[in-house]
Amino acid sequence: MLVKDQDHRDIHRQFKIIFEREGLDRIDERLAVLEAFLSTENHLTAAQLTRILNEKGISVSEGFVAENLRLFSRYGFAQEKKFTAQVPRYEHRHLGRHHDHLICVRCGTILEFYSPNIEALQTEVAQRMGFHDLQHRMEIYGLCSNCLRKREPAIPLTMASPGERVRIIGFMGGKGLERRLTSMGLNRGADMEVIKSSGPGPLIVASRETRIAIGYGMAKHILVSMAQNTE
Repeated sequence: MLVKDQDHRDIHRQFKIIFEREGLDRIDERLAVLEAFLSTENHLTAAQLTRILNEKGISVSEGFVAENLRLFSRYGFAQEKKFTAQVPRYEHRHLGRHHDHLICVRCGTILEFYSPNIEALQTEVAQRMGFHDLQHRMEIYGLCSNCLRKREPAIPLTMASPGERVRIIGFMGGKGLERRLTSMGLNRGADMEVIKSSGPGPLIVASRETRIAIGYGMAKHILVSMAQNTE
């Protein structure tokens, strides 16, 4: 912890020099933004960091915070991360330390991990293809343990997430609906990949090599569970 505190003091001192060299105003407020950013290891949006500052009694705008986060990134003290359609998030940039991310598509939780085996394999692939790797990142999208614990064993197809593999375990709505779905190739025990589960238009799934469009009203009567990915 002492080393970490010393690192933060060094960054604080370096940025005070940078702010002054850049001719920026509101230096004390900018340093407060920096201090709040360094106080957490979370992947923060500008809005989240603004709330942290406001809770500390420091009244600054989200635009001012976003400006400073971009400045921290420009000078190599932070990294901007964009995960799918999420707004930009910022994390500390620890020199010489690489990590990858697990992103929950339900709650937005971001987990960091490091695997020397994965890193070695990536280096091996690049070298085998005569490619000089300057930087890389790995992002794995799925469901975090908390979201999995909250999830029922069987859910309507409409609650599944894009990219998820599910298995049909039943239907709600009578034999007529089941016969109609079966005629579309949606049988009990069939595994599917969810392509699109929200937004305008029908829900889209892929069964084997076939894409199937299902109306939302029908899809909510299809009960599914998670399927094992055999790829």
